[in-house]
Amino acid sequence: MTSVQKAKLLAALATWIARPWLATLRFEMIDHAGVLRDPPERPLLWCFWHNRLFVMAHMFEKFFPDRPGAALASASKDGEIIAAVMQRFGIRAIRGSSSRRGAMALVEMKRAIDAGEITALTPDGPRGPRYHVNPGVIKLAQLTGGTALPIHIRYSRCWRLSGWDGFMIPEPFARITVTFLPLHHVAPTDSDAAFEAERARLEAVMRSAADD
Repeated sequence: MTSVQKAKLLAALATWIARPWLATLRFEMIDHAGVLRDPPERPLLWCFWHNRLFVMAHMFEKFFPDRPGAALASASKDGEIIAAVMQRFGIRAIRGSSSRRGAMALVEMKRAIDAGEITALTPDGPRGPRYHVNPGVIKLAQLTGGTALPIHIRYSRCWRLSGWDGFMIPEPFARITVTFLPLHHVAPTDSDAAFEAERARLEAVMRSAADD
């Protein structure tokens, strides 16, 4: 059995277990960006912290069933499984990270946005540091018009894993509060200092909504 076949098998098992679990969760949507009321003409770059990843594919399937979506997944073996799970929720996976296929992933993400797909990534993934916006999201926002949608996810009850990001898994019947923060424009820059200022500005916005 190839690694791809193993990933698909594990993804099928994980999805079979997760779907009944996810169905018990109660979602509250807070839309400061207005994207649920009035979807923007141009697709946005969804940004959320890595440790809130568990519910995102389900949330996209539940609230945006008719919108094509793509998300960044690591080029690692673990990323292969995550990519296979995303595909089961109707999200196309783009493989890459800062350490592997980074430049190619950036090009593919830009193509996805240009083609009308909602794109999503975790600015601090896949290796952290936790709650640190890595440069790739700023580069991508600048390449695609500069509009990001910062998203905060809060679980009323959850378990935390012991990894680098304290990954959160909501308990059954937990309330999930999803906040779409105001749209965030990333300005073009012409120096390293200006680029760092834009990176820090987005990080401050996303950190301001974090609850831990």
